Amino acid sequence: MKIPFLDLKLQTADCADEIQSAMDQVVTDCNFVLGRQVEEFETAFSAYCECEHAIGVASGFDALKLILRAMDIGPGDEVITTSHTFIATALAISSVGATPVLVEVDADTYTMDPRRIEAAITERTKAIMPVHLYGQTADMEPILGIARKHGLKVIEDACQAHGARDKGRRAGSIGDAAAFSFYPGKNLGAFGDGGAVTTSDAVLAKRIRTLRNYGSSVKYVHEELGENSRLDTLQAAVLSVKLKRLDAGNDARRVAAALYSEQLRGIGDLITPSIREDSEPVFHLYVIQTAQRDALQQFLLEKGVDCLIHYPVPVHLQKAYSSRGWKKGDFPLTEALAGRILSLPIFPGITEEQVEFVCDAIQSFYKG
Repeated sequence: MKIPFLDLKLQTADCADEIQSAMDQVVTDCNFVLGRQVEEFETAFSAYCECEHAIGVASGFDALKLILRAMDIGPGDEVITTSHTFIATALAISSVGATPVLVEVDADTYTMDPRRIEAAITERTKAIMPVHLYGQTADMEPILGIARKHGLKVIEDACQAHGARDKGRRAGSIGDAAAFSFYPGKNLGAFGDGGAVTTSDAVLAKRIRTLRNYGSSVKYVHEELGENSRLDTLQAAVLSVKLKRLDAGNDARRVAAALYSEQLRGIGDLITPSIREDSEPVFHLYVIQTAQRDALQQFLLEKGVDCLIHYPVPVHLQKAYSSRGWKKGDFPLTEALAGRILSLPIFPGITEEQVEFVCDAIQSFYKG
């Protein structure tokens, strides 16, 4: 049996006709940039995230960058985040001229460890950027408390957490602003790149709308040095159709994750995902840990099970950041995770039979 890591065809099979109809309407309207479907999606997505505003942009990276710009964070400023994340988190900070300051993650959830934050705060710190990794939110209550104490902004990197909750609050509605990615493989994915900013701050939302559109809120009148980062109308039309199915897709991921955790319990040295109390993850990824990661991955690939590593090289050890002077040993927990984690197949539509095949393969690996 061949088990794909992700089956995008399956995820769009039940709504292909509706998507085609929505795209056809965009073609009929011939309003491909900031057409009405963009505003319709923004309205629906802000309601879904239980916040006041959503602004469609070109990517999750741009969403993070535009939030930082709208908060006037730039050269000389510092933003606290983690090394165990996709590099876009740190790159967004660097792209505005600010400095990413890294802290360790929690050993159980792999998200930012709030206990490490205050030691990293300096007079130059302007914001904290927790990452809702693998579909589980960071522990936001203590992070928000630290931010209030020190007068800092909180920017959620929610690019992997569409629909997740922390103590009942939706990802995207907890901090001052949040960034989402609609890369095709996300829980809510477009047919290409796309992203959004969510916030309940009307002033911030207005500025991001201006910045994404060449610094203009009135055509040919440019208030500041903006950029071209607009969610395509075609992508907005696709996302509106898929948004209606997001909760069902997330529920299917949770069912698959629960089955994995049940069947993998007590096998070898495997560590299955830890769910923080009062957290409601959406399992963008299902990530296990083992000291035999490389051997297990090769074994599974030979058995027809597609599995990936998120992420094999921490941010602080990337060549792109060699000038910062970070070195191996600076974040030992993050480095240990990078050598032990393995992401198993998970997607809406994955069958019980497929999950059991993966688990049986893992069991046979440990039996030798």
